[in-house]
Amino acid sequence: MISDYIFIGTPDFAAIILEKLCQIEYQPILVITEPDKPVGRKQILTPPPVKTIAQKYNLPVLQTDKIENCKLKIENLNPSLIIVAAYGQILPKEILEIPKYGCLNVHPSLLPSYRGPSPIQAAILNGDEFTGVTLILMTEKMDAGAILTSQKLKIKKAPPGSRQRRQQNYLELSDELAYLGADLLFETIPKWLKGEIKPVPQDETRTTYTKIIKKEDGLIDFKKTAQEIERQVRAFYPWPSAYTKIPDKNKGNKILKILEAEVLDTGQNKKTGLFFQKEKEPAVACSKDILILKKVQLEGKKSVAGRDFLNGHRDLIGKILV
Repeated sequence: MISDYIFIGTPDFAAIILEKLCQIEYQPILVITEPDKPVGRKQILTPPPVKTIAQKYNLPVLQTDKIENCKLKIENLNPSLIIVAAYGQILPKEILEIPKYGCLNVHPSLLPSYRGPSPIQAAILNGDEFTGVTLILMTEKMDAGAILTSQKLKIKKAPPGSRQRRQQNYLELSDELAYLGADLLFETIPKWLKGEIKPVPQDETRTTYTKIIKKEDGLIDFKKTAQEIERQVRAFYPWPSAYTKIPDKNKGNKILKILEAEVLDTGQNKKTGLFFQKEKEPAVACSKDILILKKVQLEGKKSVAGRDFLNGHRDLIGKILV
């Protein structure tokens, strides 16, 4: 492997990769991540997941909201390699040129498909059967570097006979892709250092891009099909969550997050957006099929099973959600 590399990343996806590398005794000489940020209703200052893992292994950490600020520190360390995972910033040429073996990025898609910040969510939203991880040699253009290697991954469905019929949500798929990315690094880097891998340019004619996910992307439109909305529920779990608005006696409307859902084709012809009961569970009629609400969270409350929510909000039956 290598002993003088720098690791750059921020969220859980990157933290899983960093920890797996540390567990096999390939600890970086420096970890670069974003600053601590206020989290939750109480706005408690919280370190990014990568910093937490770095501290667990007593690794030096440099936090910055601009990677350009780290140029001098990186030059002084003169690493042989930089590994980047889910950092959210494009490294400038001046940093890309520092390490002898370049900067490698772990990207959770089969490039050139789904370049950009939300490839995992895009794969779920589009109903893809497969996704994967790609290791690229970074350039100044976002996710456009030549490919060292990639590995395909089937998006899991629940096992036969399971009461849970949904496929993986974002959190579950992201974790699995992170473990796959760590394994791919472990297998690939020794070959890369020995010159046994020739990077292959991406096919620009097959390029697709993803966007930054915003809170408003979670708002459900029941004019879509139940299948499309169920994908939205999985793609946006745990943030920003797929949500709708329900009438509230005191506040006008309250946000209802749908954390787990199931598609049911009943052949019934109900008005789009109609909230009703289906076998003791809450359901909403969509443009095609119905959506069973398996797990929900009302604004300001804890998450509960859909049937428990229905028992406490029977006044919603017959209302139209828009």
